[in-house]
Amino acid sequence: MGIIMWLVVGGIIGWLASVVMRTDGQQGILLNIVVGIVGSFIGGLIFARGDINNAPLTITTFLVSLAGSIILLAIVNLVRRGSVR
Repeated sequence: MGIIMWLVVGGIIGWLASVVMRTDGQQGILLNIVVGIVGSFIGGLIFARGDINNAPLTITTFLVSLAGSIILLAIVNLVRRGSVR
């Protein structure tokens, strides 16, 4: 059940981050899931000091994951285009 929750929440977070960064038209559902999961990992490393798997799904962990996904998309935009939108 845990892996399904990772995929669903990762997809939602990745989609929200892509809407915020205006890259939604360039990404499909698979890339949204990847961005959400990798962004959650990055957010956990930055904001929770590496303690990412012990926290339940709360609004705080959701926002940390969203912030990590936005940071990931900003880095990808910076590398791809040379500027953050």
